[in-house]
Amino acid sequence: MRLAQRLLLGSLLVIGVILILVFALSERGLRAGLLETTAARMAADARFLGTLWQPGIDSDSLADAAADALEVRVTLIDSTGRVVGDSEFESPALERLENHASRPEIAAARAGGSGTHVRVSRSAGEEALFLAVPAPRGFARVAISTAAAEETIARARRALLVAGGIGALAAMLLALVFARAVSRPVAELSEVAQQIAGGDLTRRPALVAPGEVGDLAVALHRMTEQLASRLSALEAEDLLLGAVIDALNEAVVAVDARRRVVRVNVAGRRLLGIRDVVPFSADQLPRDAALRDALSAALSGESVDGLELVIEGRTVALTARPLSRGGAVLAALDLTDVRRLETIRRDFVANVSHELKTPLTVIGGFAETLGDPGVSPTERDTFARTIVANVRRMQRIVDDLLDLSRIESGGWLPAPVRVDVESVAADTMASCRAMAAEKGVTLSTDVGPNAEWVHADPTAARQVIANLVENAIRYTPAGGQVTVFSEREGHGVWLGVRDTGIGIAPEHVSRIFERFYRVDPARSREAGGTGLGLSIVRHLAEAHGGRVRAESTPGRGTTIAAYFPSPPA
Repeated sequence: MRLAQRLLLGSLLVIGVILILVFALSERGLRAGLLETTAARMAADARFLGTLWQPGIDSDSLADAAADALEVRVTLIDSTGRVVGDSEFESPALERLENHASRPEIAAARAGGSGTHVRVSRSAGEEALFLAVPAPRGFARVAISTAAAEETIARARRALLVAGGIGALAAMLLALVFARAVSRPVAELSEVAQQIAGGDLTRRPALVAPGEVGDLAVALHRMTEQLASRLSALEAEDLLLGAVIDALNEAVVAVDARRRVVRVNVAGRRLLGIRDVVPFSADQLPRDAALRDALSAALSGESVDGLELVIEGRTVALTARPLSRGGAVLAALDLTDVRRLETIRRDFVANVSHELKTPLTVIGGFAETLGDPGVSPTERDTFARTIVANVRRMQRIVDDLLDLSRIESGGWLPAPVRVDVESVAADTMASCRAMAAEKGVTLSTDVGPNAEWVHADPTAARQVIANLVENAIRYTPAGGQVTVFSEREGHGVWLGVRDTGIGIAPEHVSRIFERFYRVDPARSREAGGTGLGLSIVRHLAEAHGGRVRAESTPGRGTTIAAYFPSPPA
């Protein structure tokens, strides 16, 4: 129900109650006033009649004459209560009337003063007001019918009803005007408040009104301004906080007291494999027992620090902290790369130590032997050559390690230019022909169509071909073929070497570009390889924005190539 209707109905209710009370009290007061006025007049008439009722005067005649003059019923009663005169009865009938000594008004008059009583007359059969006063010869009583008073009261009641109706109609009109005047600004304020509560903070009350309604409009306007300002500040702070959290490399997941994920940053989605839109149940987080236990502990108020576990194949360090108002925050740092680098470092140290241990042992052993005076000149010459060979082998390992370190650290950057494949292949193979002739291996070149040149650093291109050719010669038996080739693919050129050597088993092909990885360690060392050549080839290709590939069939040969992308047009 609208406010105007409630105000109107309330006003009508008040008006109705007031009219009812006015009618009731007015009628009651009018009735009492009429009876009091009538009784006073009747008392005066009765006392006057008592003075006229003297000895020697016929009582019944006096009663008749007085009744005609006063227009009331007159009854004269002696001191014993016997009726001696009555304007309503003739003399013979008076003897049959009952004694009036017990009538209430006579008993009251005998007690002192006057007595009144309203009752239905036994003789006349209608309601009448009886008033009796003491007289020298007994009691003078007058009676008047209440019908006249009731008629007067009825006329007054009708007048009150007419006046009350007119007043009620006027009050209804005034109440309607008042209700509309009060409800219109309140309704406007209510509509504005509802729109503000719905999120439309651009609305402002345009009301200018006196009194409390105007004060309410001003207060609502100020409240909206403050709310908009604070909401804008909160939104800016939330955006800043979100940007900071998303910029973290550490995964951050916020869970409320109802175990719902309410915030997760970009790193958290990537690390934990989260695809759902927040908020969502914490049960949709990765089903890792340690992660669930840490979350439950944080939600119970306990902190968990330094927990290392594997989630979605990634090694992470997990921290869980409870929030003061319920809920928890999970922070996970991806340690996969750190642990991988640690493993690489351990493997690298172990591999370098292992690679250097053999030549150092050989050098140390033969150096000690050379100190023996009993060694023949021929043996001394052999031992010296062996020492020199192992020193050169260690030197190659160190040189390759330095090259690899310089490329990986960014200390060397390629300066790609247009390099002629035929020319660089010829220069490189010239330095390898002695090694190939010693093993009985044939060298050749195969330049594909539109692949006569590559966009590469000249030194890097020579080093790639040299490493691949030397590697192919080592593992190609006598009578084999080693071919430097180039072929165009897309927006680049593959530059590589294929041979007809012993080949590589499939399980080793994917790992041959790792540092110090050897398919057959004993055979590799005998062939003089350092185990770093293919790793250098991979890093040189990646420095140019390219990649490497290896294909091999055991007993039929191997193909290894590096891809050099062409420069943009």
